[in-house]
Amino acid sequence: MSAGVLPVMTAATLRPAESPTLYFVGVTTGDSSIQAVFPRWAEHLGLDGARLQGVDLPLHADPEDYRRVVEFIAADELSMGALVTTHKIDLYRACADMFDVVDPHAKMMGETSCLSKSELGLVAHAKDPISSGLALDAFVPAGHWARTGAEVLSMGAGGSTIAITWYLSQASRGADRPARIVVTNRSQARLDHLREVHQALPTDTPFEYVLAEDTAANDAAVNALPPGSLVINATGLGKDAPGSPITGAARFPETGLAWDLNYRGDLVFLDQARAQQRERSLHVEDGWVYFLHGWTQVIAEVFHIAIPESGPEFDALSTLALATRKDQKR
Repeated sequence: MSAGVLPVMTAATLRPAESPTLYFVGVTTGDSSIQAVFPRWAEHLGLDGARLQGVDLPLHADPEDYRRVVEFIAADELSMGALVTTHKIDLYRACADMFDVVDPHAKMMGETSCLSKSELGLVAHAKDPISSGLALDAFVPAGHWARTGAEVLSMGAGGSTIAITWYLSQASRGADRPARIVVTNRSQARLDHLREVHQALPTDTPFEYVLAEDTAANDAAVNALPPGSLVINATGLGKDAPGSPITGAARFPETGLAWDLNYRGDLVFLDQARAQQRERSLHVEDGWVYFLHGWTQVIAEVFHIAIPESGPEFDALSTLALATRKDQKR
């Protein structure tokens, strides 16, 4: 049986897997490039008969829906695990008592992006600290923070921002850390949760939390950044919902970096950054490399195989994925 993908389901329509299956828990999973990429990767990696099953849930779904999905995966023999996007914090909070093992990153960050099974039972992982770090290192020059004294602004206080800010603020990075990390969000509760996570970290990196109930607050935060700073769209706007967290009044920092964690959708933030790219000498990055590392980390964990983070084997997987990207609607 060849590898492939299955029609998207909801929490209410899950049914027993007929072959080894990886679940993709998101909002609009049917539109993701992984639908075309996974069969090619599975064949290349020797995962004969493996299937990908999307599970669409609305933003901030009913906790019982999260529990229904997790209970199903845990009990079904051929359901191997899941990649969780968008719902990382909400699913973790709703299902924390259902995990047999919680890895240190998931426990520290209060979120899960990967569910796998082992002899100990159902395991909750937070893979974003690894995948976000790999993605950042792919476009942020070595020594950038120590050399420039630049800052980071991450709009959105979800699981991706938790992971990114953890990675950039590690004391082990020495002087190569942002001079300040600012996070904006529409929800004070999410900012409070992030503050609790940061307070538990062994770091002296300064953090600032801004309640941004409208785009004007985000515009002001962007405009206050010094040269060389990194601006991140971690809100999901442009993919899970239309639009951008900023308006045309936002001026990206000169010689700065703009990173949209999305790679598909209407990508308004990415277009806004590209419109200022030449004038402001910006480096503009989308979420494609983040997508690659996020998925390969989870596939390796769920199917218990080794996938290198760089080198010829990773490059081969990247090439296979790129061949499908030209057909991806944006």
